[in-house]
Amino acid sequence: MLASAPASGAEFYISPTGDDANPGTKDRPFTTLARARDAVRQAKASATAPVRVWIRGGTYRLTDPVVFAPQDSGTREAPIVYAACPGERPVFSGARPITGWKRGQDGVWSAQIAEVKAGEWYFRQLFVNGQRRPRARLPSKGTYKIAGAAEPRKWAFKFGPGQIDPNWRNLSDVEVIVLQFWTEGRLRIASIDQATRTVKFTGQAFRPLDWNKGWYVENVYEGLTDPGEWYLDRATGVLFYRPLPGEKVDQLEIVAPVARHWLRLEGDYQRGKLVEHVTFRGLTFHYTSWTLDEKLGYSYPQAAIELTPKKLLWAGHPAEGLSVSQSHFEVPAGIYANGAHHVRFEDTELAHTGAWAIDLSRGCQDNQIVGNHIHDLGAGAVRVGSPDVTFDDAEESCRNAITDNHIHDGDNVYLGAPAVWIGQSSGNRIAHNEIHGPFEWAVSVGWNWGYMPPNRARDNLVEYNHVHHLGAGALGTHGALYFLGIQPGTAARYNHVHHISGKGSGIVLDNGSVGMVVEYNVVHHCQYASLMCNHNDLGNIIQNNVFALADQMQVHRIGDLPRDHEMVDQTGVLYRNIFYWRDSKLFKRDSWPKYDMIMDYNLFFDATPGQETRFQTFTFEQWKRKKMDVHSIVADPCFVDPGKDDYALKPESPAFKLGFRPIDLSTVGPRPRKRPERTK
Repeated sequence: MLASAPASGAEFYISPTGDDANPGTKDRPFTTLARARDAVRQAKASATAPVRVWIRGGTYRLTDPVVFAPQDSGTREAPIVYAACPGERPVFSGARPITGWKRGQDGVWSAQIAEVKAGEWYFRQLFVNGQRRPRARLPSKGTYKIAGAAEPRKWAFKFGPGQIDPNWRNLSDVEVIVLQFWTEGRLRIASIDQATRTVKFTGQAFRPLDWNKGWYVENVYEGLTDPGEWYLDRATGVLFYRPLPGEKVDQLEIVAPVARHWLRLEGDYQRGKLVEHVTFRGLTFHYTSWTLDEKLGYSYPQAAIELTPKKLLWAGHPAEGLSVSQSHFEVPAGIYANGAHHVRFEDTELAHTGAWAIDLSRGCQDNQIVGNHIHDLGAGAVRVGSPDVTFDDAEESCRNAITDNHIHDGDNVYLGAPAVWIGQSSGNRIAHNEIHGPFEWAVSVGWNWGYMPPNRARDNLVEYNHVHHLGAGALGTHGALYFLGIQPGTAARYNHVHHISGKGSGIVLDNGSVGMVVEYNVVHHCQYASLMCNHNDLGNIIQNNVFALADQMQVHRIGDLPRDHEMVDQTGVLYRNIFYWRDSKLFKRDSWPKYDMIMDYNLFFDATPGQETRFQTFTFEQWKRKKMDVHSIVADPCFVDPGKDDYALKPESPAFKLGFRPIDLSTVGPRPRKRPERTK
């Protein structure tokens, strides 16, 4: 039985079988979240305790987002809570079922969708029994190689015989996906020259197209060859699906997303009118969509975030002279917040998105994203802040907590997104999360290539996260924990990072990283490097970490020039770390431009049988004569069982004589959740 709410508060109910003409009581519930929101607006004026909306189990269909404005706010003493009824599972679905299937030739089924033919609906994702299905593509597996450069290099390339056909059905709906470094271009075809085998696009990629990892064609009817693939014919409104073996199409739940967002929290931080003190607890949000821009396609420099018109011009996009809106260049989120304070998303499930799950955009402060299951994502899970520097404290998104979440299986549509992105934003805590699956980065913090303009990112804590088995996506993984730009007070500590494939590294301090502390992390089995630092970093302290068994090297210093200064060539201070490797190298490069990085009191050990521990091309004594690691040692660290990934130290470890402290990983990852009980 559900107890009554306190007399000083109020409560309402919604149910899929309710009616918005009802009073919203337990016996006569509303049927939509929007109607309950409107009832709360009236009831909260006299509330001195939480106002609750209890949501019964079942499915609630959304075509448009439910919008929460400043008038929907609670107070610290009387917050507004939208919560699942205990033991029940309410699902807010942004998808529409596809019915009326007919068997066709060669085992392909089809369904006529009147709204698509009428130009009222178009979708780019399809789900069968809750599983994402791929669009028809060529080649059916792997990628093509670009045959050669063409001018302009960001707008065109040469292709091989038979790779692109001007007679493809609905050529304007075909998407060419070019895999580049940390990003991809999703491009629409403008013209094809068969004589020179040159294709030109309506928009451009961020980088020259001949700088790539391969390319493929998506949403092409002629590629509908593999089981599980589908194709939507915009002109006729017919959806084609080739089922998997054993699937009976007329007995499946096949849905396509129609809603761009589930929720929008629309405050006005410039005027101090905020959405605040609202909690969403125990809810499930499934299926969002996004349609690629009809004119330009999509391209971005990094991390699948929005590009403002200013950024577009900097990137060379032809934004001037076109009637384009901001939404054309935004990778949207199922839950979007602007000017939100003290909002909490707790114990929710967010899945099957066309792009991001949650976006705490501008002016979002002191919010909490806690204990959620976020998975099967078109891009990443949580995006905080803006890529643009602001000098307005009210505009900055800051002091948000992203903790105890299980985040996995992203980058299904936009291939270069991090699971968690922190932009020009400070004071956030990303802690006790488990992150795995296809992401370009698990956590990305900061957004300046170089030192100026001043980065708003500072005092961010990335701690106690379990990050593992990244790199399965088409772009691989660049780094598990990634930092960029000056950010004093930012710390990465007590993270367990391991099995990073896709040529990925463990911890990356990229261009202009300054003022950070990296400590008490255990990083092992990365396909590239355990630790990667830019020559243009200053004043970072990297101490008391274990960096072990990376496939290629333990430490790599990369050498990008900053935009605003000459090469600095000073990473920081590395001391009391353990570097342990086998059948690989300590450093990637055999020499550095300068040897001004401070390294000392470290333990090094090459576990390759019969192999002498080398420091680039130098012996240990030669390395010391360069004033490097004067007090460090070469010795077996005496791990408990590295063969079973146990990197705790035995009592006799020589690392303790260097002042190394044990690293306790027992609380890494999501903590056990105690579900809040209903107020009696």
